[in-house]
Amino acid sequence: MSTGLWVAPCRLFGIPLRALPSESTEGNPCFVIDCRIHQAASRKMQEILSLLPTLLNPQSSCTPKVANIIAEMAKNEFMRSPCVEAGLIPPLVQLLNSTDQEVLLQTGRALGNICYDSHTLQAQLITLGVIPTLVKLLGIHSHNTALTEMCLIAFGNLAELESSKEQFASTNIADELVHLFQKQTEHEKKEMIFEVLAPLAENDVIKLQLVEAGLVECLLEVVAQTVDGEREEDIAQLKTASDLMVLLLLGDESMQKLFEGGKGSVFQRVLSWVPSHNHQLQLAGALAIANFARNDGNCIHMVDTGIVQKLLELLERHVEEGNVTVQHAALSALRNLAIPVVNKSKMLCAGVADVVLKFLQSEMPPVQFKLLGTLRMLIDTQAQAAEQLGTNGKLVERLVEWCEAKDHAGVMGESNRLLSALIRHSKSKEVVRTVIKKGGVKHLVTMATSEHMIMQNEALVALGLIAALDLVAAEKDFVGANLVSVLHKLLSDERSAPEIKYNSMILICAVMGSEPLHKEVQSLAIIDVVSKLRSHENKTVSHQASLTEQRLTAQS
Repeated sequence: MSTGLWVAPCRLFGIPLRALPSESTEGNPCFVIDCRIHQAASRKMQEILSLLPTLLNPQSSCTPKVANIIAEMAKNEFMRSPCVEAGLIPPLVQLLNSTDQEVLLQTGRALGNICYDSHTLQAQLITLGVIPTLVKLLGIHSHNTALTEMCLIAFGNLAELESSKEQFASTNIADELVHLFQKQTEHEKKEMIFEVLAPLAENDVIKLQLVEAGLVECLLEVVAQTVDGEREEDIAQLKTASDLMVLLLLGDESMQKLFEGGKGSVFQRVLSWVPSHNHQLQLAGALAIANFARNDGNCIHMVDTGIVQKLLELLERHVEEGNVTVQHAALSALRNLAIPVVNKSKMLCAGVADVVLKFLQSEMPPVQFKLLGTLRMLIDTQAQAAEQLGTNGKLVERLVEWCEAKDHAGVMGESNRLLSALIRHSKSKEVVRTVIKKGGVKHLVTMATSEHMIMQNEALVALGLIAALDLVAAEKDFVGANLVSVLHKLLSDERSAPEIKYNSMILICAVMGSEPLHKEVQSLAIIDVVSKLRSHENKTVSHQASLTEQRLTAQS
């Protein structure tokens, strides 16, 4: 049986298919004849294809040959639609229930070629129930190399469709694939299975099934066998296995099962990757920690058992080496670990902030983004740390610079949020003066107009503290940034959340001690807007509106 690409000959069923040579088709009788020949060939082809469904009989000895003919024809893209139109898919799907291995092989090839690169036709196969059938075939015929490969190729194609995941999850695909993987010794065969596992493992239900089937142990074994390898295939397998391991940890149930209260052997093995000399394992180890650190209990346990120090040592190694992916992963892990309140002071004492600041000069947006997030998590409710960082001129200067990073919205947003957090958590006049000196006030005013309510609120609270702690120093920047005009819009906008309206009125009262700002408040008739808010449905807003109106009236 030929496995090469089947090329249509000049004649098919006695009818020439190639166009007749001519310089111009217009008015050319040869072209007219050629069109008629093509139409005749097309009709003849449809007649022949229409006969094939009746020949796909499970009991017929001709069936494997007919399926083979269809498979070879469907290698040609222009033949696939006619095969579908001839109704070949349903009878071919029925043949997957055959016990004849040659019928199964040729049927699988025919379906694969007809549906090649067509999500619509692949979805039709899923609807017809081929997935449970193919999984069953894999279990029965795992000793048949050709059939096994056919099933794996089909799984790889079908698994890309989201609609397939539910069907796969209802089968024992995880057990079959893991069992098959355990038997393989060749790199190519393992790669074929990996190509099926990766899209399947994106589904949380299947993640857990794969973990329970023992895939993790297989992956750890691959890592152990290839970590010191220098061959390309060893490097490729190490990356694939460690990446898949991290992917399995993205599922909450599968992650928690492997964590086992921080005492699981898998968890311990993954931790040992962090100090590895291999960058791929360092990356996978840091990402694994970031994934394990998705709930407070896990985070607290990991900080208490010294994982922070491992991550800091890893980052120290990459200040000079500069592997961006490892930097990003380690910072992601530290950020997640810093979320529980009880961890913040411990991590600050461990020197996390000092190590993170070493990456302040990084020009890589992913590293900048995680650096900012880590510092913001660390200083949350930590007044002393917030003051220490907020009076660090180089840090504040860099934040102000990143607040203008319009090409990187994530970095720009996190810079604004950290700038605000330094003020809010320190409540320090020195921090306020540092932010004013470095030009940060205008960015906080802009932040107050963000489409995200949480950022608006953080900005307004920080601006309120600036006004309360050093209005004189901030006055020029407030005027230049049109603060009063921004507050007028926030108060007038019906879409503004109650807390935004409340904090805007607090800020209005705070800036009344400045003559130029006081004049702007009067000229924009903010008192009229505030007066309307006295009837606001939110009692806190209506009460503050009454107080603000009294204040504005008294100082008018």
